[in-house]
Amino acid sequence: MSITSADICQAADALRGCVGFNRKTSRYIVRFSEDAFGMEVAEDSIVPASEFVWREHTPGVMVLAREHLRVLLDMNINERLNVSEPLLIYMRREDLPEILAQRTLCRSP
Repeated sequence: MSITSADICQAADALRGCVGFNRKTSRYIVRFSEDAFGMEVAEDSIVPASEFVWREHTPGVMVLAREHLRVLLDMNINERLNVSEPLLIYMRREDLPEILAQRTLCRSP
């Protein structure tokens, strides 16, 4: 079975959890509820994991950022984050360019 860029994007959209930046420790933290961050993370830095892995390339075009995926993979909680095989293959294939896709970030109101 071959893995397509569409499969990889679907796997990225299926990530679970929220990512927030802890300014005190200068590290990203993953929680599975926005309420779980407490005072350690500024509310405006909390992003769903499925959006955290994308970064803006040009207006309307996003890059599936390997550096952001690496942050999540380094936490060694792949099952809880719902990291699937297409994303792991994407990370192993550094010889291929990062995926570009037309999309916009979804922000909570």
